[in-house]
Amino acid sequence: MELLVRYLDRSNSVSSDMTQDFIKEESLRDDLKYYFMSPCEKYRTRRHIPWKMGVQILKIVMITTQLILFGLNNQLVVSYKEETTMALKNLFLKGYTGVDEDDYSVAVYTQQAVFDSLSYVLEQYSQLDQLSVGLISYAEGKDGKLLPLTICKEYYKRGSLEPSNESYDIDAHLETVCMSHDPKTANMWKTQNASFFNLDFYRLVDIKITFQLKGINLQTVRHRALPDCYAFYVTITFDNQCHSGKVKLFLDIDAESNACQDWKISGTAQKNTHYLLVFDGFVILVCITSATLCTRSIILAVRLLQRFSRFFQENFNRKVCEDDQSEFLNGWYVLVIISDLLAIVGSILKMEIQAKSLTSYDVCSIFLGTSTLLVWVGVIRYLGYFQKYNVLILTMKAAFPKVLRFCCCAGMIYLGYTFCGWIVLGPYHEKFEGLSRVAECLFSLLNGDDMFTTFAQLKDKNILVWLFSRAYLYSFISLFIYMVLSLFIALITDSYETIKNYQRDGFPLTDLHKFLLGQKDFPVQEENGQTEVELSNSIRHCYCCQRVAPSDDVILIS
Repeated sequence: MELLVRYLDRSNSVSSDMTQDFIKEESLRDDLKYYFMSPCEKYRTRRHIPWKMGVQILKIVMITTQLILFGLNNQLVVSYKEETTMALKNLFLKGYTGVDEDDYSVAVYTQQAVFDSLSYVLEQYSQLDQLSVGLISYAEGKDGKLLPLTICKEYYKRGSLEPSNESYDIDAHLETVCMSHDPKTANMWKTQNASFFNLDFYRLVDIKITFQLKGINLQTVRHRALPDCYAFYVTITFDNQCHSGKVKLFLDIDAESNACQDWKISGTAQKNTHYLLVFDGFVILVCITSATLCTRSIILAVRLLQRFSRFFQENFNRKVCEDDQSEFLNGWYVLVIISDLLAIVGSILKMEIQAKSLTSYDVCSIFLGTSTLLVWVGVIRYLGYFQKYNVLILTMKAAFPKVLRFCCCAGMIYLGYTFCGWIVLGPYHEKFEGLSRVAECLFSLLNGDDMFTTFAQLKDKNILVWLFSRAYLYSFISLFIYMVLSLFIALITDSYETIKNYQRDGFPLTDLHKFLLGQKDFPVQEENGQTEVELSNSIRHCYCCQRVAPSDDVILIS
């Protein structure tokens, strides 16, 4: 009788342990299934409101609206700078036609033309207040006095050249001599320091005229925004470095926007600014909420992975393979968090710009533009829950490793053509003058753009270079369009066909997928005298996923 009682107690204990293990397994399986569900499935299963999806939709609308509002204001700023640059070129450069000749604005070819252009700049500058139709004036220093115009000439220290005798004697050291003129008396340069303008053109390297102007961008008032004050640092250069008989004239402007020191405006501009500041603050709040929810999801995923790994180790003496581990690291959450951080920084910069504390329009536009790009890319995550829309994501995942390796190989050939084209064709073709321009030109040719123009613009004065250019261009176009580009498309097409076959016949099952389906065919590793390192390697390579070596075509979906 006593033996019977002991047997029954032992049976009850075993049965209780099996029940607890079963409950633990089913609980883990339910949590895993719930984690990989779409927001709509989660709502139907547990009636949990998809707050994260709602926040993402709200964030898309708000960030896009914010970007449009800032973009319209930024366009006004850029157009003001460009139009001001065009106005100053027409004011100070004699003979300027409204279009730059090349990388310079105007070119002169005689000594008298150089003196006339120099005189024109000084006379126009002295009459700026009477000539300009824009809100541009002379800059004042902290003491309230007008900042002077500065003229500097740079020339070789000593030189004697006789081209007819093919002889020269020159000291390559450069000397710089400068002088300043008050804006109101700049036109009196002929009577003041006239000796400064006695130029030895065979020694002259360049002449630089620098001055500072102030302006106000008043057009923003019509768009209910506060105007900005600008400081324009203007440099006019007479470039004679080549000594070829052609003196190039450049006008460069460095514009800095600042908050106006003393301003008063009536109307709705200030009120509208307050509304925009409140809106930007709400955008920051939404982004913080989104980043918090995504961070929470990542933490929960890591904890769930730890539970799953512990369960497999305890029950099947197995480690979770890397492919299954990657299922728990949702890259979309990382993408959303990055976009949120960029949006928060961009919104703060935008608020500072609207409050006239900062004027970094370009930096702010980079942050806002990149965040908006990532936000809209993140929409693909929700489309990926539908099989018909998931093909793009899966194809990109499958093709990316192969495309990356292929691009590394093709890139070596591309760089070879880039350096070769720059060194050989650079002096004879404007599209090959710099490495960046060569790369851009070859990329255009790769896409079939501007082919005839590239062939036709090459100067045929050097027959050897002309023949080389034909062999160079024909070989590049034939190699990259007919072979490299075709292979590139074939790689993506092959991945697409693989994904279509998987969607029709079913994706390969991993341990994680088998567990979610309730399968238990996980072989238990037995003790066989192996060392710990050998046992770990055998589990990783032989028993982890129970399939052939990983291929680029095998994709896990969540």
